[in-house]
Amino acid sequence: MLNLLYYLYDPTYMLVIIGIVLSMLANASLRFIYSKYLKVPSMSGIRGVDAALAILRNNGIYDVQVLPINGELTDNYNPVSKTVNLSEGIYYSTSIAAISVAAHECGHAIQHNSEYLPLTLRTAVVPLASISGALSWPLIVIGFLLSKAGTFFIQLGIFMFLIVVLFQIITLPVEYDASARALKQLKSGGIIQDNEIKGAKKVLDAAALTYVAVAVANALQLLRLMLLSRSRRG
Repeated sequence: MLNLLYYLYDPTYMLVIIGIVLSMLANASLRFIYSKYLKVPSMSGIRGVDAALAILRNNGIYDVQVLPINGELTDNYNPVSKTVNLSEGIYYSTSIAAISVAAHECGHAIQHNSEYLPLTLRTAVVPLASISGALSWPLIVIGFLLSKAGTFFIQLGIFMFLIVVLFQIITLPVEYDASARALKQLKSGGIIQDNEIKGAKKVLDAAALTYVAVAVANALQLLRLMLLSRSRRG
């Protein structure tokens, strides 16, 4: 029990605090920029769903549906069901933010259609990353509760957490590439005007930054776990 208490309150917890602060700043930035450009109507006046459908058709993709879902910033592309899922605030809105987010999710659909390797790899790793994420912390806590006898559980938990971090690192090029494809489609398709590109890029960059923050935060947490494990063995 003393080992677990040390684990919870040791000086390396500063690494966790840094990660939390970075994540909070990234999320705050996203919400500020998203809210700002959600109030700016696009000159084309088309909705997020219309932009998504136009991008898909322009790329010869006809087997992907565009569906509305509940929530805010819950937008995603599901490669299994081949659906671009847009939150209702994006699906029906004609704002710069809505069109940008819709285009980003279509960027993933284009990746899937062209068999973009990082997306294929990420999709394949999803089940393993989900299982690892669910088991890593219980194993680590059990390991610390068992004192020296729990070394195996701690190491196994850290290994599983490493898989989660690697998954998040793989996610970064996928997200940035989808945003790059989104901007290209918005320009080439005439969906937004030249003077609207800057706003669209701000929305997409802010969203991508949240993925970077999460990856950095979890990498710092992983470093902390490795330091604690090493200290414990010593």
